[in-house]
Amino acid sequence: MASLHPFRALRPAPPVAATVSSVPYDVVSVDEARQLAADNPLSFLHVTRSEIDLPAGTDPYDGSVYELARENLATLRATAPLLVDDTPSIYFYRLRMGTHEQTGVAGCFSVDEYEQDVIKKHERTRRDKEDDRTRHIVELRAQTGVVFLTYRASATVDAAATRVTAGTPLYDFTSGDGVQHTIWRAPAAETGAAVDAFARIPALYIADGHHRAASAARARAALQTQVGGGIAEAETFIAVAFPHNQMQILPYNRTVKDLAGRSADAFLAALRERMRVTEGPVTPRRKGEVSMYLAGRWYTIDLSHVTPEDDSRASGLDVALLQRHVLEQLLGIGDIRSDKRIDFVGGARGTDGLERAVDAGAAAVAFSMHPVTIDDLMAISDAGGIMPPKSTWFEPKLRDGLLVHLI
Repeated sequence: MASLHPFRALRPAPPVAATVSSVPYDVVSVDEARQLAADNPLSFLHVTRSEIDLPAGTDPYDGSVYELARENLATLRATAPLLVDDTPSIYFYRLRMGTHEQTGVAGCFSVDEYEQDVIKKHERTRRDKEDDRTRHIVELRAQTGVVFLTYRASATVDAAATRVTAGTPLYDFTSGDGVQHTIWRAPAAETGAAVDAFARIPALYIADGHHRAASAARARAALQTQVGGGIAEAETFIAVAFPHNQMQILPYNRTVKDLAGRSADAFLAALRERMRVTEGPVTPRRKGEVSMYLAGRWYTIDLSHVTPEDDSRASGLDVALLQRHVLEQLLGIGDIRSDKRIDFVGGARGTDGLERAVDAGAAAVAFSMHPVTIDDLMAISDAGGIMPPKSTWFEPKLRDGLLVHLI
């Protein structure tokens, strides 16, 4: 069963919450982060992406980056200011984007349960990204990145959320991307009720933040060695857990820089030898279809008759079929995590960017995907399976800097 742990959040004073909060550190490039924080000394990006305050070209893994992050956090605590709650609590965090709304429980979750697979994974992680966030946690003695979890919906948790969110929130603001962020601190009785309710939830699932969770586990081990014993706060990591029936998954689209030596006509012919391809809409109509933008036209690729690698649910995903039969076999892209010829575009950015990339010559072909379902994610995780990289894009995103877990 899952355990939920109240914690004393480090958080902005309410008047500056919107100014301090920032996009997650890993959804923007260094240049994008530098631009977002350029006129905002209170932006939390100065903590999570402190290389933006160093000369251009600085190695993001250089020791000076982590030292500056620690200094920037100390400065922000004094100048924003950032406050530490007097008693441990849990929090409810509501995201509203257009007509979509989801409310999650923000608290700390067990590193042991992560390692024992009570908190289930569906992605592999990259060692260099783990190294980065592990060092960030150890140097700052703080978890600044929030893991995004989901769980099978609980009527008890829903009832607690309804009661707490009827009260006055700590924060309520709309970020620059149009998403409304509202956070409530649960009173002691409701904190206890939420803890009891989570004790009856059999499993949690990482939706987004595999590297943050893995880094929290590695940071615990590093800190134990560093101080010669256990540190209570390092036994947990900060996350927001949303019920599965409120989650919104958007497609994770792809662009490829070249056609592996083929012309557009030759590539289309080779593709048609393997599967049915017709002219079609910019987004797939159903699972089993992928929309492709090539040489100024949209096509529909029908994947329904191609053979998965095995009988697992993960192998039958559209992203897996596209990877095996098109990206790998026709375009020579084996490991999409490291191949520089492929880029990924989150579904919130729409398909216009795919067209622009191809029309401008930055890419030769683009693929618009049908989104993976939350049922797919949970079933694959339950089976111990691994989804292909960049399978899911969860939207809306949490903001960094609103709730920080000190260690």
